[in-house]
Amino acid sequence: MARVIRLEYRNVTMRFAEAGGRGVLTAVRGVSLAVRDGEVVSLIGPSGCGKSTLLNIGSGLAAPSEGAAFVDGERVAGPNAHVAFMLQKDLLLPWRTVAENVMFGVEIQGVAQAERRRRAQQLLTNFKLAEFSNHYPHQLSGGMRQRVALARTLAVDPHVLLLDEPFSAVDAQTRMVLQRDLAQTLTQAGKTALLITHDLLEAVTLSDRVLVMSARPGIIIDEIVIDMPRRDDPIARRHDAKVNGYVAQLMDRLDIGHITLEQQTAQASP
Repeated sequence: MARVIRLEYRNVTMRFAEAGGRGVLTAVRGVSLAVRDGEVVSLIGPSGCGKSTLLNIGSGLAAPSEGAAFVDGERVAGPNAHVAFMLQKDLLLPWRTVAENVMFGVEIQGVAQAERRRRAQQLLTNFKLAEFSNHYPHQLSGGMRQRVALARTLAVDPHVLLLDEPFSAVDAQTRMVLQRDLAQTLTQAGKTALLITHDLLEAVTLSDRVLVMSARPGIIIDEIVIDMPRRDDPIARRHDAKVNGYVAQLMDRLDIGHITLEQQTAQASP
């Protein structure tokens, strides 16, 4: 029996007016994709190809020019309580403690205080941050802050997580630990996720599938199924004999061996 589709884009096109009335810029064109229950899918492509635009549409923060996004079969018409968004920056509130930051989303949702505290304590324990519950963000390392941000994202118990390069701001060693934390949490909780990353190894080790986008206007040009065990352990996956082959395949599809820095900058610029 096929798994339920949690997140879907149907023929989505997004246009923006260019600055100074110079015309219209098409960020993405005719994008269709689906992410099933419990699946982790990575979206890769050149800078400026519309990856973040797709996440904004899926979260209800932006409406597409054409087409539609759906969460659990319902058309996205605005922010959705079943979708959680995690960005590159942790965006922790400096005047709130770690526990209070984790509880922020469920507080907005009107969840009872006892339940808010229970969820926060459980997540902080899972992420080995329980002893820092009463600390403030400035007292934490960058990796610890990202763990708090991930706990806050999960506290609202979303059906779908949209992750926009969540670990790009931390060092390589911390990133590997955070990738493992995310992978284990997604597997244990059975969550569905769409991940944007420029790190091809991250895409391969965290995902069930990787979707490749073209330069702007972004379209889906390939889908690569990651046929490796242990999606819950990206560190173990790094040692799999297939991993380098998948990374090489993604490099070829992105034409990384031939593109110049000037070309990449031109693609990213409106």
